[in-house]
Amino acid sequence: MTNDRLCAFDWRAGVLTPGPCFSADRDGMDAFARHLEGAADARAYLVADLVEEDFARCLLPHVRGSAGRSLVERRLSHAYRDTPLRHADIQDRDSEGRRDDHVLFSALTNPAMVQPWVAVMEQRQVPLAGLYSAAHLSAQLVRRMGIAQDHLLLIAEEGGGLRQSYFQGPYLKFSRLTVLAAHDDPVDASALETAKMRQFLTSTRLLERGETLHVVVLAPAERVAALERRCEDDPELAFHFIDIDSACARLKLAADQPSAEQLLLGLLGRDAPASQYPPGAAGRFYRIWRARLALNCASAAIALTGALWLLGSVWSGVRDGQEATRLLAEGAQLDARYRAIMATLPPTAARSANMKAAVRLDGLLAASAPAPAPLMALVSRSLERAPAIRLLALDWRVRQPAQAQPGMDAGALTPGAGDGAAEPIPASVAGLPGAPAQVLRIDGEVEFGPSDYRAIVDSVNQFARDMAANRGVAVHIVEAPVDVRQSVKLSGKTDSGDAASVKPRFAINVTWTP
Repeated sequence: MTNDRLCAFDWRAGVLTPGPCFSADRDGMDAFARHLEGAADARAYLVADLVEEDFARCLLPHVRGSAGRSLVERRLSHAYRDTPLRHADIQDRDSEGRRDDHVLFSALTNPAMVQPWVAVMEQRQVPLAGLYSAAHLSAQLVRRMGIAQDHLLLIAEEGGGLRQSYFQGPYLKFSRLTVLAAHDDPVDASALETAKMRQFLTSTRLLERGETLHVVVLAPAERVAALERRCEDDPELAFHFIDIDSACARLKLAADQPSAEQLLLGLLGRDAPASQYPPGAAGRFYRIWRARLALNCASAAIALTGALWLLGSVWSGVRDGQEATRLLAEGAQLDARYRAIMATLPPTAARSANMKAAVRLDGLLAASAPAPAPLMALVSRSLERAPAIRLLALDWRVRQPAQAQPGMDAGALTPGAGDGAAEPIPASVAGLPGAPAQVLRIDGEVEFGPSDYRAIVDSVNQFARDMAANRGVAVHIVEAPVDVRQSVKLSGKTDSGDAASVKPRFAINVTWTP
């Protein structure tokens, strides 16, 4: 986009093709709108090559993060109040002192030159990916061509006129556009504008006296000879001429009838940076385009994943079917071998199924049948902590679930007791399907002094509590060594001559549910 027209270029498969140009009037706008019909799926990059572009250098404190961005934005809005099309480029830092940042501010000072074109693109819902400056894109051209110098002036004839951009190293410091009239000679204009720029750079202290200014002129091949005759070197000025064809070859850009602006557009199409100037409301269609692209890519990834999963499932099904067929064939062979072997054996009294069931029943009984050893181990551990208690008798029984009453007398736990008939042992007593409860009657005596009633009672109670602390154990004292009920009268003698006859005895029922 220049001051008087807009030219469209098509970037497809790495090739830049020139398109129509539209004048900056009502007819040109209408023609541009018709040109954009059906282009809602194409990304657009708008490059401004205008005279109304201002550049200012500034030193700012080196501040990072959101505070630094806010500082740059405040200074930028203060420098260019009347236009929203402004840009800040943080380039490098001072090598001494507090090392401030070198920032280049730029702005398109006449937004009315840009807004009509952007409005047409917004009306046609064209995704505007970014708004760029030809001067800033020339910095990318300097880096890609490797022509950076301490003081470099790049001159190129573009659509808007003769663009002169001054660089210090890879960083752009200033740029201006000179509009050429139809009768102006580009060769003479290059020599004259170089002299003016040199004088300007010296007066603004960008170029010190005695320093060499390298001037690189991009021109068509047929104009290079005339430029070499017209532009002469001196001790502080060195000219370098690069024809556009060789520049395209160096940058590996394919273009028909190459020109300086096509070099910039080719670099932009190959590697587009972030938008240098804000595209405004028209940029929302580009964000929508990116969201739609992301959703399409995600859908494609999901579809591909589903297809791969389906193929994997089909392959697994086929493989499992083959494995099942093999196993069925192998099972049939084993069955045939089993029947052949069984045919050679003599007949047995019991069937193999009954023998298998007997083996399984034996294993089940071994795992869950009641045994006195675990309960005896609990009693043994409690007796170690009760040295005054001595066992007299142990009566271990297995209790049927229907007779589960804590503290029941051990004689009442015998199956079929009292009827004189021999009945089969119930399966629940044998440990089927789960281990039954066990009852252990403990008869013992307490070896304390005959008159120490409190110690006797405490010893038995402590033994009972110690047994009850085990998991699944319930304890019931059947006979206490000393009857301390209020309704019972204490009687007897405690100082008999026979010590063995006065040892108090007790009886405890311990019920354990494994």
